Amino acid sequence: MKIVIVGGGFAGLKLARMLSNKDGFEVTLIDKNNYHQFQPLFYQVATAGLDASNISFPLRKVFHKSRNIRFRLAEVREIVQAENKLVTDIGDFHYDQLVLATGADTNFFGNKELQEKAFPMKSTVEALQLRQRLLHNFEDALMAKDVEQLRSILSVVVVGGGPTGVEVSGAIAEMKKYVLPKDYPELDFRAMKIYLLEGSPKTLGNMSEKSSKDSSRYLQKLGVEVLTGTVVESYNGEQVILKNGNAIGAKTVIWAAGIKGNVPTGIDSNSIVRGNRIKVDRTNKIQGFTNIYALGDVAYMETPKYPHGHPQVANVAINQAKTLGHNFERMLNGNSHNLLEFEYHDKGSMATVGRNLAVVDMPAPKLHFRGFLAWLIWMGLHLFLLVGVKNRVQVFVNWIYNYITYDQNLRLIFRIFYRGEHPKENNTAK
Repeated sequence: MKIVIVGGGFAGLKLARMLSNKDGFEVTLIDKNNYHQFQPLFYQVATAGLDASNISFPLRKVFHKSRNIRFRLAEVREIVQAENKLVTDIGDFHYDQLVLATGADTNFFGNKELQEKAFPMKSTVEALQLRQRLLHNFEDALMAKDVEQLRSILSVVVVGGGPTGVEVSGAIAEMKKYVLPKDYPELDFRAMKIYLLEGSPKTLGNMSEKSSKDSSRYLQKLGVEVLTGTVVESYNGEQVILKNGNAIGAKTVIWAAGIKGNVPTGIDSNSIVRGNRIKVDRTNKIQGFTNIYALGDVAYMETPKYPHGHPQVANVAINQAKTLGHNFERMLNGNSHNLLEFEYHDKGSMATVGRNLAVVDMPAPKLHFRGFLAWLIWMGLHLFLLVGVKNRVQVFVNWIYNYITYDQNLRLIFRIFYRGEHPKENNTAK
């Protein structure tokens, strides 16, 4: 069975690992990056807590001992269903089974102004770009002419009160409290405001009421101004304009308010539903196709337990990949009429706000943890999910160092320019 997997995220990588060295399978894994990126820790890269290499792992290295997995660095152009062909920028790939594990990207809900000027955080590169901006802002603040200009340069607006928004807000607040006054003793960081804007009535809307209240309390304890029921209208690079007519001055806006699936060309528009997700059946087969599947964030599956689709989290993606892997084995063995149906068993959700501050919800038994214990649980799970022993050790050492010293050691500004360019013409990370 010739299988092509598009995407080396949680779902694509898990499926490829399941099929590795299994007789009868020839697998090609395609991704536009040559590494797996651990999305839950992007915010720590953005706030100089971790290096990009700590949360990234070369995909080729994963399969050093595999006989039947091949990796190709490519970008998908089109799916030609009639020919069982995937068109990419490096050539065509033919398949018996095609699996789309393309994940999701930032959803700006059609707001072009925000798309151009706000900072998303859905890739390692975007996290690095945000870090570059934040560090440049602190340098620029040294030349501020008055308090108003200083406040505008230093202030940060985070849009979206889900786990990403809560975590990055808390991390920036801890930088302000523990690190920045030592780096920049000339600056008065009382002028720096950190805002978390959420359109719904509470933060962490998909978690329990206790977690929502605890997260808001923790953020406020760190000095973050949490504004719920607040919707952003526009952003001109200087001011965030709200639906209620108010404005917030800030040079940096971080957009964590929504995601949309990455759907390749060639998928019938009738199969695409809200959130740009592809509708699939209980085996993750795309409706209207006989041999194309979708996994993870890009897949939309309705079940009695989840009539509006599953949450777009790593655990769903990993378990969908496991089920599909078992079904491919059954199909190879001639048991196509007895395939497993996917059922998601929620093991809980969690978010961290800062050192010793986190929330964890467990559905069965129904438990809620907060504070230091929840923070330890959060750290343990994220270390376990990281790919590569070296990465786990490096992240753990970094966390211990940061915990003891109240400091991060990666506040580096790299000015990248190409041969023949003047450094001042192109001084941001690419």
